[in-house]
Amino acid sequence: MTSKTKFSWFLLVALLAALFILDLLSGSVKISVAEAIRAISSDRGEDIHREILLNFRLTKALTCILAGGSLALAGLQMQTLFRNPLAGPDVLGLSSGASLAVSILYLGTFDIIKGQSASASWSIAVAASVGCMAVFLIMLLIARKLRDNVSLLLVGLMIGAATSSVVSLLQYISNADDLQLYMIWTFGTLGALNWAEIMILGIVTLIGAAVAIYNMKALNAWMMGEYYARSIGINLSRSRVLTIISGGILTGAVTAFCGPIAFVGLAVPHLVKLIISTNDHKKLIPAVLMGGASLLLFCDIIAQLPNDIILPVNAITALIGAPVVIWVVINNKSVKV
Repeated sequence: MTSKTKFSWFLLVALLAALFILDLLSGSVKISVAEAIRAISSDRGEDIHREILLNFRLTKALTCILAGGSLALAGLQMQTLFRNPLAGPDVLGLSSGASLAVSILYLGTFDIIKGQSASASWSIAVAASVGCMAVFLIMLLIARKLRDNVSLLLVGLMIGAATSSVVSLLQYISNADDLQLYMIWTFGTLGALNWAEIMILGIVTLIGAAVAIYNMKALNAWMMGEYYARSIGINLSRSRVLTIISGGILTGAVTAFCGPIAFVGLAVPHLVKLIISTNDHKKLIPAVLMGGASLLLFCDIIAQLPNDIILPVNAITALIGAPVVIWVVINNKSVKV
Protein backbone atom coordinates (compact mmCIF):
# COMPACT_ATOMS: atom_id res chain seq x y z
CA MET A 1 0.00 0.00 0.00
CA THR A 2 1.49 3.30 -1.11
CA SER A 3 1.69 6.38 1.10
CA LYS A 4 -0.93 8.08 -1.07
CA THR A 5 -3.34 5.18 -0.57
CA LYS A 6 -2.72 5.17 3.19
CA PHE A 7 -3.42 8.90 3.30
CA SER A 8 -6.67 8.41 1.34
CA TRP A 9 -7.92 5.82 3.82
CA PHE A 10 -6.83 7.98 6.75
CA LEU A 11 -8.73 10.90 5.22
CA LEU A 12 -11.94 8.86 4.93
CA VAL A 13 -11.73 7.58 8.50
CA ALA A 14 -10.77 10.98 9.96
CA LEU A 15 -13.53 12.73 8.03
CA LEU A 16 -16.14 10.27 9.27
CA ALA A 17 -14.98 10.58 12.89
CA ALA A 18 -14.83 14.38 12.77
CA LEU A 19 -18.30 14.72 11.21
CA PHE A 20 -19.76 12.25 13.70
CA ILE A 21 -18.46 14.28 16.65
CA LEU A 22 -19.51 17.57 15.05
CA ASP A 23 -23.00 16.21 14.41
CA LEU A 24 -23.32 15.25 18.09
CA LEU A 25 -22.39 18.79 19.09
CA SER A 26 -24.66 20.51 16.54
CA GLY A 27 -28.16 21.69 17.36
CA SER A 28 -30.21 24.44 18.94
CA VAL A 29 -28.90 23.50 22.41
CA LYS A 30 -25.21 24.32 22.59
CA ILE A 31 -23.17 21.51 24.14
CA SER A 32 -19.39 21.71 24.39
CA VAL A 33 -17.07 18.74 24.09
CA ALA A 34 -16.42 18.76 27.84
CA GLU A 35 -20.14 18.93 28.62
CA ALA A 36 -20.82 16.11 26.18
CA ILE A 37 -18.17 13.85 27.76
CA ARG A 38 -19.45 14.68 31.24
CA ALA A 39 -23.07 14.04 30.24
CA ILE A 40 -22.36 10.70 28.57
CA SER A 41 -20.10 9.45 31.36
CA SER A 42 -22.56 10.57 34.06
CA ASP A 43 -25.25 8.21 35.31
CA ARG A 44 -27.67 11.00 36.25
CA GLY A 45 -30.92 10.22 34.44
CA GLU A 46 -32.24 13.80 34.75
CA ASP A 47 -29.31 15.48 33.04
CA ILE A 48 -30.83 17.34 30.08
CA HIS A 49 -27.60 17.16 28.08
CA ARG A 50 -27.44 13.40 28.56
CA GLU A 51 -31.04 13.07 27.40
CA ILE A 52 -30.40 15.18 24.28
CA LEU A 53 -27.19 13.35 23.37
CA LEU A 54 -28.26 9.76 23.96
CA ASN A 55 -31.90 9.84 22.87
CA PHE A 56 -31.80 12.33 20.02
CA ARG A 57 -28.41 13.35 18.65
CA LEU A 58 -26.72 9.95 18.95
CA THR A 59 -29.65 8.14 17.35
CA LYS A 60 -29.74 10.74 14.59
CA ALA A 61 -25.99 10.45 13.95
CA LEU A 62 -26.20 6.65 13.80
CA THR A 63 -29.14 6.96 11.41
CA CYS A 64 -26.99 9.15 9.15
CA ILE A 65 -24.19 6.57 9.20
CA LEU A 66 -26.44 3.60 8.45
CA ALA A 67 -28.67 5.35 5.89
CA GLY A 68 -25.81 7.11 4.12
CA GLY A 69 -23.70 3.97 3.93
CA SER A 70 -26.63 1.87 2.70
CA LEU A 71 -27.62 4.28 -0.07
CA ALA A 72 -24.01 4.75 -1.19
CA LEU A 73 -23.41 0.99 -1.40
CA ALA A 74 -26.68 0.46 -3.26
CA GLY A 75 -25.75 3.23 -5.70
CA LEU A 76 -22.30 1.74 -6.30
CA GLN A 77 -23.81 -1.63 -7.15
CA MET A 78 -26.38 -0.15 -9.53
CA GLN A 79 -23.71 1.88 -11.33
CA THR A 80 -21.57 -1.23 -11.64
CA LEU A 81 -24.38 -3.52 -12.78
CA PHE A 82 -25.68 -1.16 -15.46
CA ARG A 83 -22.24 0.33 -16.22
CA ASN A 84 -23.90 3.73 -16.07
CA PRO A 85 -22.46 6.49 -13.85
CA LEU A 86 -25.91 8.10 -13.57
CA ALA A 87 -27.60 5.02 -12.10
CA GLY A 88 -28.72 5.37 -8.48
CA PRO A 89 -30.37 3.26 -5.77
CA ASP A 90 -33.85 4.21 -7.01
CA VAL A 91 -33.19 3.17 -10.61
CA LEU A 92 -35.18 -0.05 -10.07
CA GLY A 93 -38.27 1.84 -8.93
CA LEU A 94 -38.02 0.74 -5.27
CA SER A 95 -38.33 4.23 -3.82
CA SER A 96 -41.27 4.91 -6.12
CA GLY A 97 -42.97 1.75 -4.87
CA ALA A 98 -42.47 2.88 -1.28
CA SER A 99 -43.80 6.35 -2.11
CA LEU A 100 -46.90 4.81 -3.67
CA ALA A 101 -47.64 2.68 -0.61
CA VAL A 102 -47.08 5.60 1.79
CA SER A 103 -49.18 7.92 -0.38
CA ILE A 104 -52.05 5.42 -0.19
CA LEU A 105 -51.66 5.41 3.60
CA TYR A 106 -51.43 9.19 3.91
CA LEU A 107 -53.84 10.26 1.20
CA GLY A 108 -56.39 7.53 1.82
CA THR A 109 -58.83 7.15 4.71
CA PHE A 110 -56.43 5.56 7.21
CA ASP A 111 -56.69 7.53 10.46
CA ILE A 112 -53.81 5.69 12.13
CA ILE A 113 -51.23 8.08 10.71
CA LYS A 114 -53.05 11.25 11.69
CA GLY A 115 -51.43 11.30 15.12
CA GLN A 116 -47.81 11.23 16.15
CA SER A 117 -47.91 7.93 18.03
CA ALA A 118 -45.41 5.11 17.74
CA SER A 119 -48.00 3.06 15.87
CA ALA A 120 -48.19 5.78 13.24
CA SER A 121 -44.44 5.71 12.51
CA TRP A 122 -44.44 1.93 12.37
CA SER A 123 -47.43 1.99 10.01
CA ILE A 124 -45.51 4.27 7.65
CA ALA A 125 -42.42 2.04 7.84
CA VAL A 126 -44.48 -1.08 7.16
CA ALA A 127 -46.30 0.56 4.24
CA ALA A 128 -43.02 1.73 2.68
CA SER A 129 -41.52 -1.73 3.17
CA VAL A 130 -44.50 -3.38 1.48
CA GLY A 131 -44.28 -0.99 -1.47
CA CYS A 132 -40.54 -1.59 -1.85
CA MET A 133 -40.94 -5.34 -1.51
CA ALA A 134 -43.66 -5.48 -4.16
CA VAL A 135 -41.51 -3.69 -6.73
CA PHE A 136 -38.47 -5.65 -5.53
CA LEU A 137 -40.16 -9.00 -6.21
CA ILE A 138 -41.34 -7.81 -9.63
CA MET A 139 -37.80 -6.76 -10.55
CA LEU A 140 -36.40 -10.08 -9.32
CA LEU A 141 -38.82 -11.99 -11.54
CA ILE A 142 -37.99 -9.77 -14.50
CA ALA A 143 -34.25 -10.09 -13.85
CA ARG A 144 -34.53 -13.87 -14.17
CA LYS A 145 -36.21 -13.49 -17.55
CA LEU A 146 -34.16 -10.70 -19.12
CA ARG A 147 -30.58 -11.25 -20.18
CA ASP A 148 -29.92 -7.62 -21.03
CA ASN A 149 -29.10 -5.13 -18.28
CA VAL A 150 -30.21 -2.19 -20.42
CA SER A 151 -33.68 -3.72 -20.77
CA LEU A 152 -33.77 -4.31 -17.01
CA LEU A 153 -32.85 -0.66 -16.44
CA LEU A 154 -35.62 0.53 -18.75
CA VAL A 155 -38.18 -1.70 -17.01
CA GLY A 156 -37.16 -0.26 -13.64
CA LEU A 157 -37.49 3.30 -14.93
CA MET A 158 -40.93 2.57 -16.40
CA ILE A 159 -42.14 1.00 -13.14
CA GLY A 160 -40.97 4.12 -11.32
CA ALA A 161 -42.79 6.34 -13.82
CA ALA A 162 -46.01 4.33 -13.51
CA THR A 163 -46.03 4.42 -9.70
CA SER A 164 -45.22 8.15 -9.74
CA SER A 165 -48.22 8.80 -11.97
CA VAL A 166 -50.51 6.99 -9.52
CA VAL A 167 -49.06 9.08 -6.67
CA SER A 168 -49.75 12.24 -8.69
CA LEU A 169 -53.39 11.21 -9.10
CA LEU A 170 -53.73 10.59 -5.36
CA GLN A 171 -52.21 13.99 -4.65
CA TYR A 172 -54.65 15.65 -7.02
CA ILE A 173 -57.74 14.22 -5.28
CA SER A 174 -56.49 14.48 -1.67
CA ASN A 175 -57.23 17.23 0.83
CA ALA A 176 -54.66 19.81 1.86
CA ASP A 177 -53.91 18.43 5.34
CA ASP A 178 -53.20 14.89 4.14
CA LEU A 179 -51.16 16.20 1.24
CA GLN A 180 -49.02 18.27 3.60
CA LEU A 181 -48.26 15.21 5.76
CA TYR A 182 -47.23 13.20 2.72
CA MET A 183 -45.04 16.00 1.33
CA ILE A 184 -43.25 16.28 4.67
CA TRP A 185 -42.48 12.54 4.49
CA THR A 186 -41.00 12.96 1.00
CA PHE A 187 -38.53 15.53 2.36
CA GLY A 188 -36.79 12.74 4.29
CA THR A 189 -36.06 12.63 8.00
CA LEU A 190 -33.07 11.51 10.05
CA GLY A 191 -34.13 12.29 13.60
CA ALA A 192 -37.27 10.22 14.03
CA LEU A 193 -35.80 6.76 14.69
CA ASN A 194 -35.69 5.12 18.10
CA TRP A 195 -33.15 2.54 19.22
CA ALA A 196 -35.29 -0.43 18.11
CA GLU A 197 -35.65 0.99 14.60
CA ILE A 198 -31.93 1.78 14.42
CA MET A 199 -31.17 -1.82 15.36
CA ILE A 200 -33.39 -3.09 12.52
CA LEU A 201 -31.79 -0.66 10.06
CA GLY A 202 -28.34 -1.76 11.24
CA ILE A 203 -29.12 -5.45 10.76
CA VAL A 204 -30.46 -4.83 7.25
CA THR A 205 -27.36 -2.77 6.40
CA LEU A 206 -25.12 -5.62 7.53
CA ILE A 207 -27.09 -8.13 5.46
CA GLY A 208 -26.98 -5.94 2.35
CA ALA A 209 -23.26 -5.30 2.77
CA ALA A 210 -22.60 -9.02 3.32
CA VAL A 211 -24.38 -9.89 0.06
CA ALA A 212 -22.37 -7.22 -1.78
CA ILE A 213 -19.09 -8.55 -0.36
CA TYR A 214 -20.07 -12.11 -1.31
CA ASN A 215 -20.82 -10.87 -4.83
CA MET A 216 -17.64 -8.79 -5.01
CA LYS A 217 -15.86 -10.88 -7.67
CA ALA A 218 -18.88 -10.65 -9.98
CA LEU A 219 -19.10 -6.87 -9.43
CA ASN A 220 -15.48 -6.48 -10.49
CA ALA A 221 -16.18 -8.59 -13.56
CA TRP A 222 -19.27 -6.54 -14.48
CA MET A 223 -17.00 -3.48 -14.74
CA MET A 224 -15.40 -5.08 -17.79
CA GLY A 225 -18.71 -5.98 -19.43
CA GLU A 226 -20.92 -9.03 -19.78
CA TYR A 227 -18.66 -10.86 -22.24
CA TYR A 228 -15.66 -10.61 -19.95
CA ALA A 229 -17.69 -11.66 -16.91
CA ARG A 230 -18.99 -14.71 -18.76
CA SER A 231 -15.51 -15.58 -20.01
CA ILE A 232 -14.12 -15.93 -16.47
CA GLY A 233 -17.00 -18.13 -15.37
CA ILE A 234 -19.34 -15.62 -13.72
CA ASN A 235 -22.97 -16.74 -13.59
CA LEU A 236 -24.53 -13.57 -14.99
CA SER A 237 -28.11 -14.31 -13.96
CA ARG A 238 -27.13 -15.26 -10.41
CA SER A 239 -24.84 -12.27 -9.91
CA ARG A 240 -27.50 -9.92 -11.31
CA VAL A 241 -30.07 -11.25 -8.86
CA LEU A 242 -27.64 -10.94 -5.92
CA THR A 243 -26.89 -7.34 -6.90
CA ILE A 244 -30.60 -6.52 -7.04
CA ILE A 245 -31.17 -8.25 -3.67
CA SER A 246 -28.40 -6.27 -1.98
CA GLY A 247 -29.34 -2.93 -3.54
CA GLY A 248 -33.04 -3.58 -3.00
CA ILE A 249 -32.94 -4.35 0.71
CA LEU A 250 -30.53 -1.48 1.40
CA THR A 251 -32.66 1.06 -0.45
CA GLY A 252 -35.92 -0.35 0.90
CA ALA A 253 -34.86 -0.21 4.55
CA VAL A 254 -33.65 3.39 4.31
CA THR A 255 -36.78 4.51 2.48
CA ALA A 256 -39.00 2.75 5.01
CA PHE A 257 -37.45 4.45 8.04
CA CYS A 258 -36.10 7.73 6.66
CA GLY A 259 -38.18 8.45 3.57
CA PRO A 260 -36.87 8.81 0.00
CA ILE A 261 -33.42 10.40 0.37
CA ALA A 262 -32.06 11.40 -3.03
CA PHE A 263 -28.61 11.93 -4.57
CA VAL A 264 -26.54 10.21 -1.83
CA GLY A 265 -26.33 6.90 -3.69
CA LEU A 266 -25.73 8.68 -6.98
CA ALA A 267 -23.03 11.13 -5.88
CA VAL A 268 -21.00 9.26 -3.25
CA PRO A 269 -19.41 6.59 -5.50
CA HIS A 270 -18.03 9.33 -7.74
CA LEU A 271 -16.77 11.42 -4.80
CA VAL A 272 -15.11 8.36 -3.24
CA LYS A 273 -13.37 7.47 -6.51
CA LEU A 274 -11.82 10.94 -6.47
CA ILE A 275 -10.20 10.05 -3.15
CA ILE A 276 -9.41 6.38 -3.81
CA SER A 277 -8.52 5.87 -7.46
CA THR A 278 -9.64 2.29 -7.96
CA ASN A 279 -12.42 0.18 -9.44
CA ASP A 280 -11.73 -2.77 -7.15
CA HIS A 281 -14.86 -3.39 -5.10
CA LYS A 282 -12.79 -4.91 -2.32
CA LYS A 283 -11.70 -1.33 -1.63
CA LEU A 284 -14.73 0.51 -2.98
CA ILE A 285 -17.31 -1.20 -0.75
CA PRO A 286 -15.83 -0.07 2.61
CA ALA A 287 -14.90 3.28 1.07
CA VAL A 288 -18.41 4.11 -0.13
CA LEU A 289 -19.88 2.96 3.19
CA MET A 290 -17.72 5.53 4.96
CA GLY A 291 -18.24 8.12 2.24
CA GLY A 292 -22.03 7.80 2.32
CA ALA A 293 -22.07 8.04 6.11
CA SER A 294 -19.85 11.13 6.00
CA LEU A 295 -21.95 12.87 3.35
CA LEU A 296 -25.22 12.36 5.21
CA LEU A 297 -23.64 13.49 8.48
CA PHE A 298 -22.43 16.63 6.69
CA CYS A 299 -25.90 17.23 5.22
CA ASP A 300 -27.46 16.84 8.67
CA ILE A 301 -25.03 19.38 10.13
CA ILE A 302 -25.84 21.87 7.36
CA ALA A 303 -29.58 21.28 7.86
CA GLN A 304 -29.26 22.33 11.51
CA LEU A 305 -27.40 25.59 10.92
CA PRO A 306 -30.60 27.71 11.23
CA ASN A 307 -31.26 27.49 14.96
CA ASP A 308 -35.01 28.00 14.76
CA ILE A 309 -35.77 25.39 12.08
CA ILE A 310 -34.27 22.19 10.64
CA LEU A 311 -34.00 22.22 6.86
CA PRO A 312 -35.24 19.21 4.83
CA VAL A 313 -32.40 16.75 4.34
CA ASN A 314 -33.39 16.15 0.70
CA ALA A 315 -32.87 19.81 -0.09
CA ILE A 316 -29.29 19.64 1.22
CA THR A 317 -28.42 16.37 -0.53
CA ALA A 318 -29.73 17.78 -3.81
CA LEU A 319 -27.57 20.91 -3.47
CA ILE A 320 -24.51 18.68 -3.08
CA GLY A 321 -25.50 15.87 -5.44
CA ALA A 322 -26.65 17.96 -8.41
CA PRO A 323 -23.21 19.55 -9.07
CA VAL A 324 -21.66 16.07 -8.87
CA VAL A 325 -24.06 14.77 -11.53
CA ILE A 326 -23.31 17.78 -13.75
CA TRP A 327 -19.60 17.15 -13.32
CA VAL A 328 -20.03 13.46 -14.24
CA VAL A 329 -21.98 14.31 -17.39
CA ILE A 330 -19.45 16.93 -18.51
CA ASN A 331 -16.41 14.72 -17.86
CA ASN A 332 -17.86 11.44 -19.17
CA LYS A 333 -18.96 11.75 -22.78
CA SER A 334 -19.94 8.09 -22.84
CA VAL A 335 -22.75 8.48 -20.33
CA LYS A 336 -25.87 6.76 -21.56
CA VAL A 337 -29.10 8.21 -20.20
